[in-house]
Amino acid sequence: MAGERRGTITSPLSRGVNFGVIAAFVAFTAFPFFWMVITTFKQTLDLMNPANNPFLFNQPPTLTHLRMLFQETAYAQWLWNTAWVGGIVVVITLLLAVPAGYSLARLSGSSGEQLGIGIFLTYLVPPTILFIPLSRVVTFLGLTDSLWSLVVVYPSFTIPFCSWLLMGFFKVIPPDIEEAAMIDGLSRFGAFVRVVLPISVAGILTTIIFTFTLVTQEFVYALTFISSSAKFTVSVGVPTFLVRGDVYFWGSMMAACFIASFPIAILYNLFVDRFIAGFTGGAVK
Repeated sequence: MAGERRGTITSPLSRGVNFGVIAAFVAFTAFPFFWMVITTFKQTLDLMNPANNPFLFNQPPTLTHLRMLFQETAYAQWLWNTAWVGGIVVVITLLLAVPAGYSLARLSGSSGEQLGIGIFLTYLVPPTILFIPLSRVVTFLGLTDSLWSLVVVYPSFTIPFCSWLLMGFFKVIPPDIEEAAMIDGLSRFGAFVRVVLPISVAGILTTIIFTFTLVTQEFVYALTFISSSAKFTVSVGVPTFLVRGDVYFWGSMMAACFIASFPIAILYNLFVDRFIAGFTGGAVK
């Protein structure tokens, strides 16, 4: 009875604590989106007046910042450039990282794991060190001021990490499943395509989301290899055109950040379960 009474007392308290923690976390993570939206539609005088409540519209909302973003900058073109580069880099990363991760996972002994860790360590090399030799490569290939330069450079840091990530995920899949498929008549490649890949959807989705997010946020290489404003990505075009000296166009900048980040946030939420499963599977093994 004492245990049941103690359980009835602590259970609502436990639920309350859980609700409070979750509510605080949701408020913390949602606040940047709220701030971007309210800043996008605020008038500049309302935004800059320190006497106004920053969380409310003290003057009527306006579309001035959105008009400036789309009519006075090439923001739509920057969005297209980012999506185009990100899509191609995702395809290249999958084509190389999936077979590499599978091969590392199936290597006998500890050599596969040590080789995978060695590949992962190349991901940790700072871009500020690599962009000088990579600029020589881009110049040699004649890709200066071309989006193809980013397509060549970005896989140099997406493939190592994704290979290591997928290696850990493929290790979770028992080799007995492949051997059973080969006994039934499939080749090793057929067993990989028809048995292993369908089970590995979580790891592949993790690779897609991580690669596209990394490309969207990258700044150093995009600033170094692209000089034409029409070929900028979002990460370079927005600070270049919306920060003029000490003048910050906060409304347009927040609108640009919200439009670029909202689809990715939706994508994360749609596949959050598979994304976490892929990341934890790759981290543990």
